[in-house]
Amino acid sequence: MNVLEINTVNFGSTGNIMLDIADSARKKGHKVWCAYPNYKINKEKKIENTIFIGGKISDWIHTRIFRAFGLNGCGSVASTIIFLWKINKLHIHLVHLHNLHDCYINFPLLFHYLKKKNIPIIWTLHDCWPFTGQCAHYDMIGCKKWINGCNNCQQIHVYPSSGMDKSTYMWRLKKKTFNGVSHMLLIAPSIWMKEQIKQSFLKDYPIKVIYNGIDLSVFYRREQVCNLIPNIHNKYIVLGVSFAWSDKKGLDVFIELSKRLDEEKYQIVIVGTNENIDKDLPSCIISIHRTQNQSELAEIYSSADVFVNPTRQEVLGLVNIEALACGTPVVTFNTGGSPEVLDETCGCVIFRNDIDSLEKEIIRICEEKPYSKNACIRRAQRYEKSIMLEKYMEIYEEKI
Repeated sequence: MNVLEINTVNFGSTGNIMLDIADSARKKGHKVWCAYPNYKINKEKKIENTIFIGGKISDWIHTRIFRAFGLNGCGSVASTIIFLWKINKLHIHLVHLHNLHDCYINFPLLFHYLKKKNIPIIWTLHDCWPFTGQCAHYDMIGCKKWINGCNNCQQIHVYPSSGMDKSTYMWRLKKKTFNGVSHMLLIAPSIWMKEQIKQSFLKDYPIKVIYNGIDLSVFYRREQVCNLIPNIHNKYIVLGVSFAWSDKKGLDVFIELSKRLDEEKYQIVIVGTNENIDKDLPSCIISIHRTQNQSELAEIYSSADVFVNPTRQEVLGLVNIEALACGTPVVTFNTGGSPEVLDETCGCVIFRNDIDSLEKEIIRICEEKPYSKNACIRRAQRYEKSIMLEKYMEIYEEKI
């Protein structure tokens, strides 16, 4: 079977998921091509059967069209036609979509082609962009307009940011374009996402939940001391990890916790920062910009007494799973799919923005040790990457 995977990037969480699925499908004997925009960063990896979409000029024009007029996914006409001409020669039997936003492909042209050719589609929804008129996430502001029709968007300046509110037009265009596919299966990475889809204009398609997985041969308990964390004289380590820190991920919560937790007993460490974020952090918080690799990140998880995820919008929360796999209990806000990762053996869920309860739970976990390392690790085993890949391969076989 000839399979085509399409995503914005070939790195990060969504990019690695795409590549892992592609590798797994090749091992099953399928011919797989991976397509993504012709960005410089996407060229750093040498990947088998790569198809680049567009180029500097088409990307620049498309981005300017979107930023000026709010038409994300409506540019790149010529480059999309060229891309469709290329894949037409490959006689594709199955298309697996991931993220289509970021101004690199014309989605009306893409879906017109797929409908005309009657090619079965699997679409993994890594965020909410496919059924909104503008945004990729709306949970933080509690917006429900996407259910019946977006308008007067509050987030036109939030990624993917725009200079004009075209949310009403884009919602209608997506509804028209994404519906009417004869054979399309939607994959939700969490039960929360499935429930969102069931309220959207995509509700008539079959939806299957497949949790994102992690590599347990990388994320496992380390006993050695992590060199990135300086000697802190037996303090409890309160850890946060994100590679897109903002108030959406709870950066302000960690700053507030630094004012509340006893500095003699607790040390806050956050990973994924940069020099600009450091300017807003109090000196008592240890800031780690980047880790060299995932093994180093696993060492940091293993060194913590509690992992705190005060996220305000989340489809699933792989960082929760990574922490558990390293034997570290988790406390998170009840946001999106983040609570689904936990049960009563490995952590707890706090109402969003309830910092008083969050503080109390951090202290309880650190000082009373109610969750064992082994219980956390057992919970993480439910999200082993091989389980995710096998479920995708079962779907691929069904599509044949």
